[in-house]
Amino acid sequence: MSLARGLSTAAHPDAAPDQAAQTDRSAHGASRSVARNGAAPACAFVIFGITGDLAARKLIPALYQLHVNGELDARTVIVGFGRKPLTDAELTGNLHEALAREVPDLDEGAWRSLAGRISYVHGDYASAEAFGRLAAALEDLDVAGRVYYTATPPGVYGAIARSLAGAGLARASEGRFSRLVVEKPFGTDAASAKALNEELLEYFSEQQLYRIDHYLAKETAQNLGVLRFANSMFEPFWNNRYIDHVQITMIEPMGVEGRGQFYEDAGILRDVFQNHLLQLLALIAMEPPVRFDARSMRDEKVKLFSAVACPNPQETVLGQYVAGNGMAGYRQEPGVDPRSRQATFAAMHLTVENWRWGGVPFYLRSGKRLEAKASEIVLQFKAPPHVPFTLPSPVRPDRLILRIVPDEGISIRFNGKRPGQRVELGRISLDFSYRESFDGAIPDAYETLLLDVMEGDATLFMRADEVEAQWAIIDPLLEYATAPGTTPLFYEAGGRGPKAAYALLESVGRSWKRPAGVKTD
Repeated sequence: MSLARGLSTAAHPDAAPDQAAQTDRSAHGASRSVARNGAAPACAFVIFGITGDLAARKLIPALYQLHVNGELDARTVIVGFGRKPLTDAELTGNLHEALAREVPDLDEGAWRSLAGRISYVHGDYASAEAFGRLAAALEDLDVAGRVYYTATPPGVYGAIARSLAGAGLARASEGRFSRLVVEKPFGTDAASAKALNEELLEYFSEQQLYRIDHYLAKETAQNLGVLRFANSMFEPFWNNRYIDHVQITMIEPMGVEGRGQFYEDAGILRDVFQNHLLQLLALIAMEPPVRFDARSMRDEKVKLFSAVACPNPQETVLGQYVAGNGMAGYRQEPGVDPRSRQATFAAMHLTVENWRWGGVPFYLRSGKRLEAKASEIVLQFKAPPHVPFTLPSPVRPDRLILRIVPDEGISIRFNGKRPGQRVELGRISLDFSYRESFDGAIPDAYETLLLDVMEGDATLFMRADEVEAQWAIIDPLLEYATAPGTTPLFYEAGGRGPKAAYALLESVGRSWKRPAGVKTD
């Protein structure tokens, strides 16, 4: 598989400066290795869809925490834009109720200070008149730039970009940046992602676009680069000479949580594999970047995706949860077709066809209504070429485990001798936990990402060719999953998932690691 599959951008889309690049550090890749100094530049932070769930659960809590931490400039304002007719007071009242649910120890004084900066513009996303009022509200603000966040259904991303341009709000001006943050899902397949990129690039330059995947801002995900490239003890064995295989797992006990109609359209492949799991794969398998900045990181990820072979449907397991353990099945969820063939679970075998990873299988799995909530990456090492001890069973493989959820951290598990006169092996574990090792709270991923946008650092965001390359990997599976003869395997809600997912590894002498909190291995 190569990138000659119709990507809509040039080889180095970060490289072309324009008017926006003069005031936007992301044009050449702001470095994440530079320590932050005080608050982010003052801006008008515009949230389209501020009355929705994403703004209430993630964006406003993140902005509140940045405000409490002193990382939000005193001149920064929040402007909500939505279709519901609300007054400023009604909006802030609703946001206060939602914030109190998300932040149990809410500082009311800090909230009142932040609420005083929130205003609201009511209108349709295609309304020139409404965007004219938005432009008027932003016109005289003493800020360094504007951030536009699309916390809306994907179908209106294009309309928002077009309306911003029509109101004169898209282009950067002298000394003032203009940035558009686009939430996932970014398209529904390779063709729609390419079309959306082309539409957005009519109104915003690549340097102004921030395609978000919050998993990239998880501390363990960010630490992957440091683990590999700042420690001489890890990078030498990060290759097919020492690694037997890699597992990437993202499972959760929740169902579709009232999003049945959304999930009928998305399914597990679009919702998780095309974005989160492939991004984690890239961070694990990419070559060392020249520097830790937006252009270098994204160049290496695109190279990696070009080396990923499209998954074989015969080495892919699709599943759907059915009623069990007191929980309803997927087909009984509101908004779901009672005969639905949509997958709520998938496991697959991928290969990376390059010098470093040739011959190393990558196993990815994700699913809903499973036994635990866990996201982790496991690098399993090859067996020693010769073991001189007489043992009752083969030695267990060494493993490097990178925990993303829960309890972000890293574990190394290997074999050691038990005390006594005989050579009996026991399991030894070296564990690192962020919460136990560092003082202070771990920033929420959205706090990190919102601060990055305000500072113009696009390292943790995706470029146009990167998104399209990810879709090109998943597209053949989407065709297979929707073919008339394809039916997902059923698995019991609250269980371990389809048996075929375990057979995928067991058939070649391997096994999935049980998630943290379920059973030690």
